[in-house]
Amino acid sequence: MLGKLNDEEIDQVLANNVTGRIGCQENGKVYIVPVSYAFNDTYVVAHSQVGMKIEIMRKHPQVCFQVDEITGLTNWRSVICWGDYEEIVNSRERYYAMKFLVGRLSHLKVSETAGVERMHEEMAKQHILPNTAGPVVYRIRIHEKTGRYEKE
Repeated sequence: MLGKLNDEEIDQVLANNVTGRIGCQENGKVYIVPVSYAFNDTYVVAHSQVGMKIEIMRKHPQVCFQVDEITGLTNWRSVICWGDYEEIVNSRERYYAMKFLVGRLSHLKVSETAGVERMHEEMAKQHILPNTAGPVVYRIRIHEKTGRYEKE
């Protein structure tokens, strides 16, 4: 059976998962990349080193964010969100966003590229040097979301 997820089910998929994909575009070229994230009912929080994704989102902040839960070819849920990329630059807000993200990821076995250890170190440095340069911490402020499912 195929169907549409309601708002509560969409939020549940976003909250239950920590890996999604960001889609951004520049000059007609779409770039999609996986990211580790945390969801707080309003926005997606993530971090990254400066690279192609960050450079594109700085120029073109309208992004798409997608998350899947797949337990089988006939049992899955998929969510797509559209929103705006916002870099978190205020040191206090950045610290709490990182704390939220680390808290969500630290008890899970995540990829080394998620940078959880690096974020722990960065948070410790911020207590000493609040303006320490480090990964870009950002959020996606969600404006629209939709979801589908298939259940056998």
